[in-house]
Amino acid sequence: MDLSLLAPRADLLIAAALADLWLGDPVYRFHPVRLMGSVLTWLEMRLRAIGFDGYVGGCVLFVLLATFSGGTAVAVVVGLGTVHPIAALAGHCFLLYSLIALGDLFAHGRAIHTAADAGDLDAARRAAARLVGRDVERLDAAGCRRCAIESLGESLVDGFISPVAWYAAAGLPGLVVFKVVSTMDSMVGYRTEPYTRFGWCGARVDDAMNLLPARAAWLLIAAAGVLIPGASGVRAARIGWLQHAVVPGPNAGWSETALAGAIRRRFAGPIHLRGQLVSDRWIGDPDDPPGGSSSDYRLALRVIAMAAALTLVAATMWLA
Repeated sequence: MDLSLLAPRADLLIAAALADLWLGDPVYRFHPVRLMGSVLTWLEMRLRAIGFDGYVGGCVLFVLLATFSGGTAVAVVVGLGTVHPIAALAGHCFLLYSLIALGDLFAHGRAIHTAADAGDLDAARRAAARLVGRDVERLDAAGCRRCAIESLGESLVDGFISPVAWYAAAGLPGLVVFKVVSTMDSMVGYRTEPYTRFGWCGARVDDAMNLLPARAAWLLIAAAGVLIPGASGVRAARIGWLQHAVVPGPNAGWSETALAGAIRRRFAGPIHLRGQLVSDRWIGDPDDPPGGSSSDYRLALRVIAMAAALTLVAATMWLA
């Protein structure tokens, strides 16, 4: 078994990232993340049926899902290697392409931005609903664009920086385990019943695996703010440092608040869920105006794209 076929490669990472940006997330029946979700649902039902519905059950779910997903990835790539080394590289690259998600994030944000620019508020709200869980019927065009900007900041970490970092550090198996944890966090990592205890493992491991990448995102967005005309690297660094704890969770605040500083705008603001006001916090410099204009979105997109490019450069230099 040639496990070297699973090792990280700079050329495959660049090819996968370019494919993701150009083509978006591939749609096929056995997409790894969709397969993880289906297997997770099946395992959850079986574990709960035998009484493993607490902390232990959640930990067992992680071990089983990581073993299945990692084993499948290894079997596919190594199996292709027995056919031909080029087939193994192609399979490796295709899996890598399937497991990073920057292109889809840009596409969802673009749908909001395009609809808002066209004056189609209903379409902008529908597009925003695919990114956020808040009551979108209360949003105006600026509010919809703020959703897109917030998602750009937050999803840069778990959609691109973390996957690239774990791939560079531990190859394809490291990336697969990260996506397992990310899938668990999104499907069972809630603080409400019936997931308070069962989802604890996925949520905590997700926090741990995103810990360093989230803080790297703060620095990368600050660096992008220096390089992008109209943005501010100094404000990105300052607001990210001062306000990262305003956003719930140990990781999301670093990139979101840094992006607010970089574009010199405030966002978030009043958030309603099922008719109830759940937050009225703004992030960003209190002296900055609320964001949400067309130019705000375009500047935020350029900053995030530059931060992603810097991530790719750093990873390829590490692997060189």
